[in-house]
Amino acid sequence: MANWPIRFLECWAGDQSASQILANDYVGGLTNEHVGVFTNWPVSVLGCQPVGQSPFGRTEVIDNSLNPDFLHKFVLDYCFEERQNLRFDLYDVDSKSPDLSKHDFLGQAFCTLGEIVGSAGSRLEKPLTGVPGKKCGTIILLAEELGNCRDVATLQFSANKLDKKDFFGKSDPFMVFYRSNEDGTFTICHKTEVVRNTLNPVWAAFAIPVRALWDWDPLHDFIGEFTTSYRELARGQSHFNVYEVVNPRKKMKKKKYLNSGTVTLLSFAVEAEHTFLDYIRGGTQLNFTVAIDFTASNGNPSQPTSLHYLSPFQLNAYSLALRAVGDIIQDYDSDKMFPALGFGAKVPPDGHVSHEFPLNGDASNPACRGIAGVLEAYQCSLRRVQLYGPTNFAPVVNHVARSAATVLDGSQYFVLLIITDGVISDMAQTKEAIVNAAKLPMSIIIVGVGQAEFDAMVELDGDDIRISSRGKVAERDIVQFVPFRDYMSGGPGAGLSMAGLAREVLAEIPDQLLSYMKARGIKPPPIPPTSPETPPP
Repeated sequence: MANWPIRFLECWAGDQSASQILANDYVGGLTNEHVGVFTNWPVSVLGCQPVGQSPFGRTEVIDNSLNPDFLHKFVLDYCFEERQNLRFDLYDVDSKSPDLSKHDFLGQAFCTLGEIVGSAGSRLEKPLTGVPGKKCGTIILLAEELGNCRDVATLQFSANKLDKKDFFGKSDPFMVFYRSNEDGTFTICHKTEVVRNTLNPVWAAFAIPVRALWDWDPLHDFIGEFTTSYRELARGQSHFNVYEVVNPRKKMKKKKYLNSGTVTLLSFAVEAEHTFLDYIRGGTQLNFTVAIDFTASNGNPSQPTSLHYLSPFQLNAYSLALRAVGDIIQDYDSDKMFPALGFGAKVPPDGHVSHEFPLNGDASNPACRGIAGVLEAYQCSLRRVQLYGPTNFAPVVNHVARSAATVLDGSQYFVLLIITDGVISDMAQTKEAIVNAAKLPMSIIIVGVGQAEFDAMVELDGDDIRISSRGKVAERDIVQFVPFRDYMSGGPGAGLSMAGLAREVLAEIPDQLLSYMKARGIKPPPIPPTSPETPPP
């Protein structure tokens, strides 16, 4: 009788995102429990949670090896701002049946895609577990970004003899580009500027990620449309890239209708740009700092109506916001030590008001171990400080900025999470601090809890108007503000709300990191060679 073990990896894929990852796996240290001469045929399976979705796929069969190195790779959509849970199951298969219940389970490993990407060289080693009382071996997971995720296309178009749409003058044309989706729908991916009063416009060249190429406003007069493909555009300026602009309604009404003008591709170029993952895989660490509002407007922590109330049954808004952001960003910090500060409270021993006190009580080292350590320090602080005021942000912004100013080489990027309930008291000082911080490797996330008006926070966000101080405009937009109440729902949907909050507040971090690196001309260091060929000890 022969033993024919198979190991396989099952995966559930999430929503499409900005980058795609190739994941492959290596298993070492498996045990052969059978006596005599047997042949092992391992197979690996990658699975994504939540549990209950369909498996994503399985690797090939590797025969006669307790240290299989699988060639099959899985393409996964990667979202920095989401917690993407993965599960890896291995089985010893005695037949060709696809039914897993008919095969021997050898072990499993759980992790997030962020854990793999955030590990040195995007190489993560995990022990296999799940078989009581037995050592199941080790699995090594590697991730790499697909090459087309870094390509950026630069295009320029002109048009000729477009239809006249304005009664008293010529048209004001612009172009809207839509990407064709697999389900037959179209998603807008770019809109050019408007060129005023012309039927022969030349639009400015624009850059767009190649991945974006693979709403309709009824108030605008429709001139016409044309369809092309990335392959056609890649030919560059030629007779292949002169397109007739057709208005379907006119074509149906007028037998002699030819077109509403033509559009010509003037230029097309593709360049590979460095991506967020290039820096992460090259060793850039995200340093995460938390700052929590301890002002009296939060209410007495001993009362259930307080935003700081510590219920034995559920986390308060501060804790939920911290977990939502921290659980994701911790995958990109190797030492998992997170500085945690408070502001707006009277602190012992003399009761003075502080706006940057350490939650762990150690002024020389305010770092806490893991997000759980931050939560514990926060809860302890509520019992030893007196909530007071005012709500000043500048001290904690400057606190993190001082650390960021010491590491300007791209090896570290600092993220400050401020959780607050009220109207900011030191707006001018905070604006100045943010303008200065915009020159540093640093981003700021502000989560507003409670029912207060957060107009000032929206101003700090700077999405519409870049903030300025003393006549100086911030070099980069580094602030993202989100009101917690927009994502708060009790009951079974609370988890989904926290996932939505995390997506919203973290979505801009990759681009903000890239904007700093690009402005400073910092290139990602070479990725250290990582090969699974050598079996783990």
